[in-house]
Amino acid sequence: MQLTLAYIGGPAAAGDRFDALTRMYMQRCSAYARCGVEAFRSEPVLLEWQARQARRTPAVAVLLDSRGRAMTSEAFAAWLGARRDQGAQHLVFAVGPASGWSDEARAQAQLLLSLGPMTLAHALARVVLAEQIYRAFTILAGHPYHCGH
Repeated sequence: MQLTLAYIGGPAAAGDRFDALTRMYMQRCSAYARCGVEAFRSEPVLLEWQARQARRTPAVAVLLDSRGRAMTSEAFAAWLGARRDQGAQHLVFAVGPASGWSDEARAQAQLLLSLGPMTLAHALARVVLAEQIYRAFTILAGHPYHCGH
């Protein structure tokens, strides 16, 4: 399984600590799946790229959205594990533009995911998402990183 954390925005500046943390968690995830981080200059460019990612099956699109579904870490791990067990080849987790996702993008998503009711800076949301993806993999693997609190 391949996993991509995508976001709308320019490439991170050198020394960007949020980007460094995001990449650190995605690197940790690489013990469980092929992982990467991709920046896109606009939503249409991201959607076009995602359409080209289809292999035997289309990429599973998960968009961060304040109106999306909130999950516990355990529920998120179960969701991720179910996609893995169903043979999903590519999961794309995406943090959108400052103005939010278009109706077109929302309609194409398999999951609209909320990190909670608070508004987060997009760079911080990427770090939180990357950490939760890593946490989900460790829960699935029975690793002690997640102690359940």
